[in-house]
Amino acid sequence: MAAVFPTVYEVLVLDPVRHGAPRLVAGEAGLDRPVRWVHVTEVPDIAPELGGGELVLTTGIGLPADDAGLRAFVAALAEVGVSGLVVELGRRYVGGVPRAMVAAAERRGLPLVELRRPTPFVRITEAVHALIVNAQLTELRSTEEIHQRFTDLSVEGAGPGEVLRQAAELSGCPVVLENLSRQVLGYDAAGEDAQLLLDGWERHSRRIRPVGRTAYDPDSGWLVTTVGARGQDWGRLLLRWPGGGGADLPVVAGPAGRSVPGGPPTRLTILVERAASTLALGRLIQRDAEGLERQIHRTLLTALLDHSRPVDEVALRARALGVVLERRHLVGVVVRQRGDDPVGEHGPPDAGPDAAPARLRDLAEAVGQALREARLTGLFSAIDDTAVGALLALPDPAAEGRSLTAFAAALRRLRANPGARPVAAVGAAVPRTPVGDPDPPRVAAPVGRDHLRSAGPAGGEADGAAGAPGAEQAGSAGGVGVPDAGPVEGAAGLIVAAGSGVGSLREARRSLLEARQIADAARRDRRDLPVFRLPHIGLAGLLHLLRDEPRVQTFVERELGALLAHDARHPREQLVGTLRAYLDQGRNKSAAAAVAHLSRPAFYERLARIGRILDVDLDSVEACLSLHVALLALDAVRHP
Repeated sequence: MAAVFPTVYEVLVLDPVRHGAPRLVAGEAGLDRPVRWVHVTEVPDIAPELGGGELVLTTGIGLPADDAGLRAFVAALAEVGVSGLVVELGRRYVGGVPRAMVAAAERRGLPLVELRRPTPFVRITEAVHALIVNAQLTELRSTEEIHQRFTDLSVEGAGPGEVLRQAAELSGCPVVLENLSRQVLGYDAAGEDAQLLLDGWERHSRRIRPVGRTAYDPDSGWLVTTVGARGQDWGRLLLRWPGGGGADLPVVAGPAGRSVPGGPPTRLTILVERAASTLALGRLIQRDAEGLERQIHRTLLTALLDHSRPVDEVALRARALGVVLERRHLVGVVVRQRGDDPVGEHGPPDAGPDAAPARLRDLAEAVGQALREARLTGLFSAIDDTAVGALLALPDPAAEGRSLTAFAAALRRLRANPGARPVAAVGAAVPRTPVGDPDPPRVAAPVGRDHLRSAGPAGGEADGAAGAPGAEQAGSAGGVGVPDAGPVEGAAGLIVAAGSGVGSLREARRSLLEARQIADAARRDRRDLPVFRLPHIGLAGLLHLLRDEPRVQTFVERELGALLAHDARHPREQLVGTLRAYLDQGRNKSAAAAVAHLSRPAFYERLARIGRILDVDLDSVEACLSLHVALLALDAVRHP
């Protein structure tokens, strides 16, 4: 509780002390010593009765008369660890304390203060002791509030963002959570400029090297504690405490406005340790859920899609995480299973309720690993219940085509050989590219579920991204140990869709939305394309993009409304299916009857009824074209 006690400097600025006209004559370096108590004495052999940390007050009437005795007196006080010595002038010493005493105090670094006016010592002791007791009570209340606040957060299962917010609110100081690679996982600037706080964070953080699991680094002004549990440390929590700055002390020798350095209060040490414990407990509870870094990726991608955060803040947080989005060519990518089932068309029929989230997490892992293999940098995470999104950051537009090809090839190999993906221990450090490095080393390393993300040069200008052949080499060159393999059912069941490339983060939302719409529109496309782009989705894709347009919905109702109403009244007939078979077979009635499993007379009779209900000539090419477009639009409206 040493930080609770006032320093010698803080005692000297109290009104009862200032009333005595104090003057520091020696030991300025010791002004930051804590004062545990105040003791008044007039005997020279008091040192054995002291326990250290006392501020000794005396008039000097009982001190030795010779210089040797005065030096021995000061030496004894210094050895026992007193905080300082205050001598009132007037009774024993008039003009000032003896030079021998001053020299001895300066040599020992013991603050020696003269009171040039008579001062009741009782007022000094009352003021200092009241200051100590009040500080201890305040510290006790603060500590109790810290324990209660973080206990509530643990019970409520609060996320890292809320834990950091509470830590910043309770301390009034900026807090930063980083992983073992010195990449920022979260922060709260406590009202300060976040840009200044996080600029060049990795380089700055590596210079903060406190001793011990929780320690204060006075050179940088950061209080640091390790985050982890059960011997698996996975990050550090840092709180910036700039130290105590004192007010001007013109009555004390030395420059006015002197700031006395000191460690943070004990309550802040308790605060960061409780916050770290809460973060570690939350991670243990959610061990099988998304990793913290992937949560940050999801937060940033979601912020871009729904405008929940300013674009500048997204760029800042992404850069702190090691993903540079400024001055890059950005391409939105969405990966999903074919069909409407979030588990996938080939999922087991008896899959439990946890199967779909587990498969989506596996797909997100595969996307992250594919980014690594292709040497690409970007954000990635699940963006809904069926799809994983990624925002690729490329060096220039020329890299777009080969980077997407390399990514799709890597993803196909990983999905074809899921057992070949390496899994590192939870909490393993992941080599990352230093933020802002113009030509970073191209490193690929195995990662675990909680640490899966891209690593490598921004934009993927590696040889492995130069096309399909180069992409085939990316796996072995990166050292991930994934053998080459052709497509299998699991790989062919994926849709990889990419939006149009954009030149700024403010336009990234358009590319992401376009990629998601293309992926949704292509989910029933029978072609096995490596990457679906806007030109690939044709009329069905266009109608899917326009599915929310009221005029499209009005067109569907005008063309098919009567037939849909008939099917609603006669659920066994379902004439819409008959019309679909007829149009899908190019108006070949015999082929359509076979597809519909009906005899040709029965099929012809149904077509005649459809013509009467809709009041159209089904032998007319123009009428059938209109109906076919209406059916495609109906599919888009029914299956968004």
